[in-house]
Amino acid sequence: YVTSPRKITITLQRNGMLLWQRETALDPVQVLKEDIPQREAFPAHELVLTVIDRAAGQQLMRYTPPKPTLQDIPAPATPAKPPAEIGSTDELFLNGLHLEQYRHATFKPEDYYLEALRRDPYDSRCNNAMGVLALRRGDFLAAEHSFRRAIVRIISRNPNPYDGEAYYNLGLALRFQQRLDEAFDAFYKATWNAAWQDAAFFELARIQSRRGDLTDALRLAQSALRRNACHHQARHLEIQLLRRLGNQPAALLAVDTALLLDPMDPGAAWEQRLLRGTSTVADALQWNAHLCETLALEYCHAGDTQSALAVLAVGRQDAPLNHYLRAFVLYQDGQKDAALHALQVANACTPDWCFPHRLEHVVVLQHALAHAPSDGRASYYLGNFWYAHRMPDAAIECWQHAVAHDPHNAVAWRNLGLAYTDHHGDLIAATAAYSQARTHDPHDARLLYEVDQLARVRGDAPAMRLQALASAPSLVDQRDDLTIEYVTLLNNAGRHQQAVDILRQRSFHPWEGGEGRVAAQYVAALIGVAQSLLASDAAAALAALDAAIAYPHNLGEGKLPGSNENHIHYWRGVALTALGLHDAARAAWQHATRGDSEPTSARYYNDQPPDMIWYQGIAWRKLGDDTRATELFARLIAYARLHRDDVLRPDYFAVSYPTFLVFNDDSVLRHQLHCDYMEALGQLGAHQYTEAAVLFEKVLAREPNHTGTLTHKRFLNRTDI
Repeated sequence: YVTSPRKITITLQRNGMLLWQRETALDPVQVLKEDIPQREAFPAHELVLTVIDRAAGQQLMRYTPPKPTLQDIPAPATPAKPPAEIGSTDELFLNGLHLEQYRHATFKPEDYYLEALRRDPYDSRCNNAMGVLALRRGDFLAAEHSFRRAIVRIISRNPNPYDGEAYYNLGLALRFQQRLDEAFDAFYKATWNAAWQDAAFFELARIQSRRGDLTDALRLAQSALRRNACHHQARHLEIQLLRRLGNQPAALLAVDTALLLDPMDPGAAWEQRLLRGTSTVADALQWNAHLCETLALEYCHAGDTQSALAVLAVGRQDAPLNHYLRAFVLYQDGQKDAALHALQVANACTPDWCFPHRLEHVVVLQHALAHAPSDGRASYYLGNFWYAHRMPDAAIECWQHAVAHDPHNAVAWRNLGLAYTDHHGDLIAATAAYSQARTHDPHDARLLYEVDQLARVRGDAPAMRLQALASAPSLVDQRDDLTIEYVTLLNNAGRHQQAVDILRQRSFHPWEGGEGRVAAQYVAALIGVAQSLLASDAAAALAALDAAIAYPHNLGEGKLPGSNENHIHYWRGVALTALGLHDAARAAWQHATRGDSEPTSARYYNDQPPDMIWYQGIAWRKLGDDTRATELFARLIAYARLHRDDVLRPDYFAVSYPTFLVFNDDSVLRHQLHCDYMEALGQLGAHQYTEAAVLFEKVLAREPNHTGTLTHKRFLNRTDI
């Protein structure tokens, strides 16, 4: 496969002897795939494959399969220790850096940096790291503070530090605050180190361009290019400066150089159109809102407001962030009336598909709010940025401002409900916010799903949740996750046949965090149907249980190896006994005793649920082995009592949570409920019904929607279990 049209020669040799050769013309569409028969056995590492470009006489590839060698197995990765247990600030920094680089799902790099700074408040690397985190979040003042503390340490013995990163980052924090003179000094200090020269010279050139000193700006841009010839932004800046200085021949030469390095460089293509009046590259590019904004920001940073406005005029005119940027540029250009009009246009644009993600968006939106304080959309967008960057209090303040000036913004109300729940723990305020959201957008099925999840967090009775979902069938039908919540509530209410009907009629699609949920409710529904039929029609009950073993295609997921089915086979044994098939019943109960019998905290997908261990116990009882049954029930009780007060930490190697969570999960409460439920099952199996009933009620008092408890408390005082 080649990435551009080529005439090539391909050879395959073995120990210098030609086995096969082909001359052909290939391109990205026309590929070569051929099987070559092997006439005798020999090791693969004796082969050499070469690919040569005939026109250029250039060898494109030479490959020999590696010779098999015995190598030591690499040592397994180890989890990071908690910050307080790490001995040195150097290790703390490296652990935090690792978490940043791999975007860890549950561990925070700040915890490691802050522990280092607790021990040494002026640790340069950790202060710089904290500054970078604050900078990415748009908290420019906090970033400046951290960078200045880092600089105190790195210049404590030498005014010219070994590494200029902290100075460069300080320059960025100051530039975003529009403090250009201070930023200029910081960037210039960063040029002391070769590692930061190209980046710092580029920023210096931008500032000089904004100041109007185009000649010095050109010198600085070319200094950046001497350090890094592939710095495309610096090359674009060089072209525009040459054009603005009136040196068209040099500008055109720079355009040609830029397009040779990157034939689809949008900045060079735009300049080519300005200089020559035409550009095939510019004509080929899709000038969408994102690309126009990117290029306009390049001109804006260089103080070329007219070029920035011209680029923004090309893109879509319904992109709100482009209009907020246009207002910012117009204000910088002194066109204040036009800037206010642009703010009005931005406010009127639909917010669909608009999410601020650049640091420049913070500056632009703050500028909008400074000049149009009643702009609810600008504060809504800014709140989205803050929340996405882990600044919930700033986000809540923005969204409160947004709904005060734009009360019909359902998503802003929804965002407030989410933030009130997760960061203030204020379920009353969250409920009111979600109520407003649904009032202003009653047809959004996602809102109904989140309202139902909030009801679960509040501890609303299952019957109330079921009634709320039953009253909006068209919305429930729009989402798989909402449908499965409805089905779960039906099963919890004992309406199993209705649950089965829904599950059989709908085609589900897999979704992240929903693995196994559809199949679990399908099995639960059929077991419930079977239990209701046992007394009247054992054959129909057995058919329902057999159907639970084979998942139909419409469930959207297959059965994982080692799936827990002790409950199915236990009830199959009961049904077979009712039909007089005692040998088959014993075989089913024997099957129900399989699987892991060790209780766990049930934190992961493959952990054995306590329900399955309970079914193993009652299956052993059916088989006449009361000793094994008693041992299993005692094991459930002992584990629950021993581990109820454990402090569980997220697993270091877990890349996500096992289920999709709308709201933050209380892991302490979840673990305690799990242990209470586990002990209740053990007491139930041991026929200690009073103790089991107390524990079941304890679980339901804190989690009225606990499916396992709602299912198994029905077996209290049943002597046949």
